[in-house]
Amino acid sequence: ILKKTLVIKKSSKPFKIILIFFSFTLLCKCEKSSNLPPNILFVISDDQSFPHASIYGTSWIKTPGFDRIAKEGLLFNNAYTTNAKCSPSRATILTGRNSWLLEEAANHVPYFPEKFITFPEVLKNRGYKTGKTGKGWAPGIAFKNGIKRDLIGQNYSSITTIPPAKFISNIDYFENFKLFLEEKEKDQPFLFWVGGLEPHRRYQYRVGIEYGNKTTDDIKSVPNYWPDSENVRIDMLDYAFEIEYFDSHLERIIKELEIRDLLENTIIVVTSDNGMPFPRVKGQVYPDDNRLPLAIRWGKGIKNPGRVIDEYFSFSDFAPTFLDIIGINQDLHEMEDFSGKSWKEVFFNNSIKFEREYIILGKERHDVGRENDKGYPVRSILKNNYFYSINFEPNRWPAGNPETGYLNTDGSPTKSEILNLKRDNVNSVFWELAFGKRPKETLYNLINDPRCLVNIADNNAFMDVKSDLNKILIRDLINQKDPRVMGRGKIFDNYIYAHKKTRNFHERYTNGDSIYAGWVNESDFEKLK
Repeated sequence: ILKKTLVIKKSSKPFKIILIFFSFTLLCKCEKSSNLPPNILFVISDDQSFPHASIYGTSWIKTPGFDRIAKEGLLFNNAYTTNAKCSPSRATILTGRNSWLLEEAANHVPYFPEKFITFPEVLKNRGYKTGKTGKGWAPGIAFKNGIKRDLIGQNYSSITTIPPAKFISNIDYFENFKLFLEEKEKDQPFLFWVGGLEPHRRYQYRVGIEYGNKTTDDIKSVPNYWPDSENVRIDMLDYAFEIEYFDSHLERIIKELEIRDLLENTIIVVTSDNGMPFPRVKGQVYPDDNRLPLAIRWGKGIKNPGRVIDEYFSFSDFAPTFLDIIGINQDLHEMEDFSGKSWKEVFFNNSIKFEREYIILGKERHDVGRENDKGYPVRSILKNNYFYSINFEPNRWPAGNPETGYLNTDGSPTKSEILNLKRDNVNSVFWELAFGKRPKETLYNLINDPRCLVNIADNNAFMDVKSDLNKILIRDLINQKDPRVMGRGKIFDNYIYAHKKTRNFHERYTNGDSIYAGWVNESDFEKLK
């Protein structure tokens, strides 16, 4: 029996009548005709940079789970989050909107605005079972009508395991996913989010060598914005060990889907939220910070699997792609307009190229530590191997104030080494690259300078390039109604930081209050002269 339900909803799109043909009896009928809607498995690590998976050619990291998804699906070489920090990056994934269009959710650790509906909430309303394990949208606080709001779905994180090393989460991602599958209705489609807490810091020092059987010689090169030292290489190997641990859960999850005959009709996405938790990467705005690993498998839907995609993919594309594939068009949901575009046709037709000539990135407030909890606003554009940025407040410290420990860079052996090299008057170049103030405009030629070390914004030979990129960037941001370029940028600084324990950090710390920032080391704080 096909049940028909006429639902009239209040919406920002007035007088919209949504006719929903959906019920579990319909799902049963669909199964018989092999037309069940696809499941979605969204697997996201915490702080993993491109190209840190073995299929990308990184020899010191082994990721057979990620590699299998790429080989049997699509491998993306140019996937970018709009904002390289946990909360805003994940908010973009869930809403399909550029982070600067998400009000409070443009910031790290915000109160998530009630007005923004997420794609998992849409799927739940359409009959999907939704859930997550590990880290979902976080950190921050989300309520609706005074009640705690699940932006993704029911939390499945109660089953624990004994982790292989200190600081690795004890959440058993695989077993919690199995529990989710066992609790869902037999023919019910699902959306499940596997949110690893790896390779987020902290790390057990030397775990990559002592437990992972790695050597520092495995690393062929160190990014030249860090010292190439034994200490930094050890830090990188410890990071690699945590990536491999999370990937081992992915391998088991894939096998479980095979056993249950769910693999071929499950869209599996494997990615991360922002770049690695090292100086000048996580929380900053350079290609190395926002460019992330991405592989997508859908056995039933992706034609000619094994393709490598070089076109720009934005994290704002996930939500419109999922809803388009499932057949939930804009008339059938209450989400705000998407910034991103659907990749459905690229999945179905390998001859179609995705049209995107450039990609825009940005940030507002990440971690606190500046006066009055102010942020470091940036907007950037990547086009034709040039990367141009506007730093709207160049007098502020980009990684946070020195006297409050550069709070927008996690504590680490690499961070400590860079700070000590400067303090000991040995080398200040790495400090300048990671923590020093930046000019209002920067421009980099990524062919000659892929790590963005030489700013050519004031070079007369590139004035036309800079002018063209500036015009495109400002034009697009105005069309999007970005408050930062519409004369209302201060609104981002005025949004309240959601965690009371570290709110107004600078004023409280400099006034002598006992306040703890557990993501940095005590030695990170500079003594002002």
